[in-house]
Amino acid sequence: MANVISVLNPKGGCGKTTLAIHLARALHKKGKKVLLVDSDRQGSARDWNEAGDGKCGFPVVGLDRPTLDKDVPALAQDYDWVVIDGAAKLEKMIASAVKAADLILIPVQPSPLDIWACDSLVEMIQARQQVTDGIPSAAFIVTRAKKGTTLAREVSNAIGEYGFPILHGAIHDRTIFAKSMTDGSTTLDDEPLGAATFEIRHLLKQIVGAFK
Repeated sequence: MANVISVLNPKGGCGKTTLAIHLARALHKKGKKVLLVDSDRQGSARDWNEAGDGKCGFPVVGLDRPTLDKDVPALAQDYDWVVIDGAAKLEKMIASAVKAADLILIPVQPSPLDIWACDSLVEMIQARQQVTDGIPSAAFIVTRAKKGTTLAREVSNAIGEYGFPILHGAIHDRTIFAKSMTDGSTTLDDEPLGAATFEIRHLLKQIVGAFK
């Protein structure tokens, strides 16, 4: 049975799609069978896959109906990992992605607006955990952090009050992320020894460890 990760935050612009795509590619490069599910009607992950002519090596499917908790288990049978790129603002879609997941990653920018936007999502996850013996688990990851600032640390202190763990390290706001997304590629392919790739691999190591 596949491990299912949902990347969720009701607020747009926090790097959900970039994170989901890079996690999927990192897992694929480790030899895992990966499915990336684009649940956002904007179809950004699907656009990325098309821009790269499908060279990522794993399928990207669009499921933008609030039936992920029913559809994903049927699709996941032939895969090791399923990564769901969550929709923004659509409560029913987010609720369905919560039900479908084993682990929820909550990317948060160093911004009070991002933190406040998490309230409803945290409540939704906690309500689900109460009826499912703690499943899905959930963790925050600081994204689009600015190098050389203390904002990431301040955000970590603020989101710590929600009671979910914060994954070590941050994904910084780097030009290479934007460029690779536009080209239908990833930093793991464009700069395999770069700092951005190190951040993704460091994050993946923690995620894989959580499933052991």
